[in-house]
Amino acid sequence: MKRYTQSAAVLGLLWAVAACSPDAETTTPAYKNLTEAVYASGNVFPKNEYKVVANADGYLQQQLVAEGDVVKGGQLLFSLESLSQDARAEAAANIYRQSEANFSDNSPVLAELEVSLRNARTKLENDSVNYFRYKALYDQNATAKVEVERAELAYRTSKNDVAARQKTWQRTKNQLYVDLQNSRSNFRVNAREGDNYRIKSIEATRIYEVYKKVGELVRRGEAVALLGNPNEVYLQLAVDETDFSKLRVGQDIEVKMDAYGDKVFKARITKIYPKLNKVDQSFRVDADFAGEVPQAYYGLTVEANIVVSQTPKALTIPKAYLMGDDSVWVRADKDKQKIKITKGAENFELVEVKNGLTDKSVIVKP
Repeated sequence: MKRYTQSAAVLGLLWAVAACSPDAETTTPAYKNLTEAVYASGNVFPKNEYKVVANADGYLQQQLVAEGDVVKGGQLLFSLESLSQDARAEAAANIYRQSEANFSDNSPVLAELEVSLRNARTKLENDSVNYFRYKALYDQNATAKVEVERAELAYRTSKNDVAARQKTWQRTKNQLYVDLQNSRSNFRVNAREGDNYRIKSIEATRIYEVYKKVGELVRRGEAVALLGNPNEVYLQLAVDETDFSKLRVGQDIEVKMDAYGDKVFKARITKIYPKLNKVDQSFRVDADFAGEVPQAYYGLTVEANIVVSQTPKALTIPKAYLMGDDSVWVRADKDKQKIKITKGAENFELVEVKNGLTDKSVIVKP
């Protein structure tokens, strides 16, 4: 027990000597313009990013673009094999053309009915003449009644035949019109169905990645390629949840990318997402570049400092001089004393001292 007490006493003496050693590193608080920043990491992505997908099952027959190509809106990118669909589309086109011909001014179906109708009308005219001639003769007692009745029957039969043929012509024309509408609709449906086998771009875009090769099977709804704006990019950042409350839309950001070495880009927050990513305990933040914009490459890794506050002439000390979260060692004569401070804004190197120190204080590095 006695040995322990002596050892403790010796250690305490050594500590006191070290604390007051003139070799201990010291500094004094200084007034500086302090910028507080929040660290974020993330990637660069193209704006209007989307994946083109297949709307039908089929084998990739043609790949008309390559990764890195810039294409126009509505440009054909890929086509799938569609033998059965092509056959259906061809059949629908043939039926549609035939329906158009059947309902046109030169329709062979209507022409045949019109010839029969004209013949029936000619016969009606003849039967009408005969009937009234026999009737006139009968009124003059110049022919028998049976002849008049025979002529009248032929006249009425011809009249009914003309009316029937007229109705047949009109009914056929109406039916041909319906057939034309139906075949036109079926043709359009098959044409749209055929578009499911042709994959096109929505707008002017860059091809960033192609997922399928010619000859591979593509299922309905399966992504074939990744596309995005060829000229405009944005930042997608992850910010730790402990710093989330400090973020505001419009805050400035300084960005560095490995691909550009020490070059610093400027950006500004455009959107803050309120959902926490439980995997890495971070929130998503989107930002647009301000000023110079990097090349539109997909997924460049970035590190960023989001400026959350700027304090002019703040009394600051280096963070390395902090003990714990809110204390420092202050030299008093040949000894040192641990005191608490009230912190303000801070960054990676400096922390603002709101209370507890003056610019005359001498602080000792722990």
